[in-house]
Amino acid sequence: QVQLLESGGGSVQAGGSLRVSCAASRHTYTWACMGWFRQAPGKEREGVAAIYTNAGYTYYADSVKGRFTISQDNANAVSTLYLSMNSLKPEDTAMYYCAVKHYGDCTRWREPAVFDDWGQGTRVTVSS
Repeated sequence: QVQLLESGGGSVQAGGSLRVSCAASRHTYTWACMGWFRQAPGKEREGVAAIYTNAGYTYYADSVKGRFTISQDNANAVSTLYLSMNSLKPEDTAMYYCAVKHYGDCTRWREPAVFDDWGQGTRVTVSS
């Protein structure tokens, strides 16, 4: 099990940018897939982006493609996952969670149930 801690959420106007971070309690290089999910009030949790840590392959939901970028930093003892969000829209408002899937690839990255460990979330609010 790994502990994940998100940070960097906040409030921004439409068209603005934010970067949320997820600090892991140990290195990610042995892990298979890390992802960002979001959940708006009254809606199901949805996959936003994922990265196959061993190869660096990235995956995005159509709704964020071209606006969001997922990346990882393994330079330090504690690995960090990032989600850079540009051209934010009010519909991007949600709690954002990072998650890790320890084995296998990112084939089913959109499915929350296949991920093993989760952070507590960080709130992103985009006003019009």
